[in-house]
Amino acid sequence: MPDTPDTQSAPPGVRLDPWSESDLGLLRAMNAPELMSHLGGPETEEQLLTRHRRYVDLSADLTGRGRMFRIVLPPSGEAVGTIGFWEQTWQGQQVYETGWGVLPAHQGRGIAAAAAAAVVAKARAEHRYRYLHAFPSVDNRPSNALCRRVGFSLRGECEVEYPKGRLMRANDWRLDLTPGADDRESPGPPPASGGILTT
Repeated sequence: MPDTPDTQSAPPGVRLDPWSESDLGLLRAMNAPELMSHLGGPETEEQLLTRHRRYVDLSADLTGRGRMFRIVLPPSGEAVGTIGFWEQTWQGQQVYETGWGVLPAHQGRGIAAAAAAAVVAKARAEHRYRYLHAFPSVDNRPSNALCRRVGFSLRGECEVEYPKGRLMRANDWRLDLTPGADDRESPGPPPASGGILTT
């Protein structure tokens, strides 16, 4: 699949490009201890290579399973982070899950929020699942604040398995992808504690 910029729903100042073979260096940069502190620490090189292959395969898939992107700042084309969405089974329901990261030197500038808004639009355009979930650690204040800013509704705390074999206490944030819906108006009951294996 050609690695062409995908700018249709990206807000001004942020571009989302499909993940490609050339993005392994960015993935290594995102593996910094300060970025992985809420996710069990940096991954091994073998784990990074496995993740990179999964990201490349997901972005080449056109069946709606999801997409992975590098976050790019135009006009320089500098890659400053990662974001994506993918299929997940959560409490017996098929949903999309999302996750993101921005390199430390570029944090605090609204880049993650702009990229997250773009990913919401892309997941909505798939017309595949009603809900998009995010599961940041309860201790990750910036990511939790970002979920609220982008329009997710806090469903409650839960346990997620990330990385494999390690349980993490997380917040379950949900966004209704139905056009015009505002999930924040009817949050419903908090989820029962359960496990989920994330990408």
